[in-house]
Amino acid sequence: MAVHIRLARHGSTKRPFYRVVVTDHRSSRDGRFIEKVGTFDPNAANGLHLDMARVQHWQSVGAQVSLTVSRLLKNAAKASSAES
Repeated sequence: MAVHIRLARHGSTKRPFYRVVVTDHRSSRDGRFIEKVGTFDPNAANGLHLDMARVQHWQSVGAQVSLTVSRLLKNAAKASSAES
């Protein structure tokens, strides 16, 4: 079973809200998922909230991260290092 970490879209028209989910790659975009590991609100200033321990756990057991989620993770790492 190939597991991916990707975004699932929620929210209304023109007001997107995303959940960062761990899912089987065969599931539809907004379909079944294994675990919710965070949220992303592109309309908010600091709209990314992740459970990094769970993300790292899933990556350690072989989950593939989507391109969009990998960009979000990279930007979150930059922001946290800039604050420190």
